[in-house]
Amino acid sequence: MTKRILQYDGLYGELNSKRSVDYIFSELIATRSKNFNWVIKPHIHTHLYQLFLIESGNVLFHDSLQERKLKGPCIIFIPPSVLHGLTYSPNIKGRILTISDSIIQNILPDNSEAMISMDHLQLITEFEAAHTFKLAQHLILEIDKELFSDYAAKRIMLNACLTRLFILIHRMLRSGNEVEKNENPSLGHFRRFQKLVMAVNNKKSIAQFAKELNISPIHLNRVCQNVAGKTAIQVVQENIIQEAQKHLTYTSRSVSEIAYLLKFEYPNYFAKVFKEHTGYSPKEF
Repeated sequence: MTKRILQYDGLYGELNSKRSVDYIFSELIATRSKNFNWVIKPHIHTHLYQLFLIESGNVLFHDSLQERKLKGPCIIFIPPSVLHGLTYSPNIKGRILTISDSIIQNILPDNSEAMISMDHLQLITEFEAAHTFKLAQHLILEIDKELFSDYAAKRIMLNACLTRLFILIHRMLRSGNEVEKNENPSLGHFRRFQKLVMAVNNKKSIAQFAKELNISPIHLNRVCQNVAGKTAIQVVQENIIQEAQKHLTYTSRSVSEIAYLLKFEYPNYFAKVFKEHTGYSPKEF
């Protein structure tokens, strides 16, 4: 029997957290890792990007295939559903930035070179100039300051800082840093399934999705259960609810308009499904 992959909807160790479509969190690496004796077991976040900026200290980084010894200064960029574990030295210094995939999709064009580069694990250990790392450090601190502030136009400023940060990360990759594209087969299938689900504007059956992935519907369900602890149809429904949350958060469309846009025949049924997934009615949300 295949061992199920450890996964979190929120931060590491938070089993019952509920992620929102505009979720951003910033913290020192030591804040969480010291509570786990500096060992973060291999796990995934199915809808979260994470950026680890390591200023000094050592880290043993585990992905789905191998281990790497890294030392600061370096940057680790991890997209959703990429397996990662870390063992830190107690003298580690740096920060972790965690961001919902919805935010990245909103600030970077779908098929842009920058967005495509955000799709892979990135280990950045070489910097063309010292100021490059310092600029990334400065942007993360600016994001942290905005995040916990009450400044006017806070969301606009956060998006601006995030856009600058991710373009900077993209440019660093052009300087010979490492992009890891090999991965566990189940995780590979799951990530491709997620992309197909997010790209589809109309409903497809699980059999159609499985055919596009060149696997059987039974295999696709097994992959989803192993990676996310959900059936394939639950993954599809989760994406629909996430789209609904985006419309409710960022547009002025009515609940009925959103229901029809997401291919629900009846707004009442949409409201029922939404509440089952989020605990709130669309209007309460």
